[in-house]
Amino acid sequence: KVFLTAGLGGMSGAQPKAGDICGCITVVAEVSREALEKRHKQGWVKEISEDPKEVVQKVKQYKAEKKNTSIAYLGNVVDLWEAFADEEEHIVDLGSDQTSCHNPFNGGYYPCQLSFEEANKMMAEDSTKFKELVQESLRRQVSAINKVVAKGMHF
Repeated sequence: KVFLTAGLGGMSGAQPKAGDICGCITVVAEVSREALEKRHKQGWVKEISEDPKEVVQKVKQYKAEKKNTSIAYLGNVVDLWEAFADEEEHIVDLGSDQTSCHNPFNGGYYPCQLSFEEANKMMAEDSTKFKELVQESLRRQVSAINKVVAKGMHF
């Protein structure tokens, strides 16, 4: 099974560890290089990638090999959802999200149009524009999730 989610910050590596225990291929996106590298060094995630297409190819390979592992993607989860949505076949079995969407405009959610650093700067300097980008990013994320759900994923 393939489990796709986001967030290696405050929730630490709980999601990839749970996926590992269950025998899944876990893919978790994280926008903060510092948080991602920390969880990798701690052993919570086994591999790192910065390319969504590479992640999709690795997942296909590991799924064919029936290998469970965890891949941390340095980037926005929207990139991953869109990459998997673009695939013709059903790949992702379970989706989740551990970003702090209860506080989306103050660092709980990072819009896919900006890097982590750019988003932090815009939050402080142009909160109105930041909120617009967050809302646009969330719409893209939900649209991509819905496409993957239509292929058979549970969310």
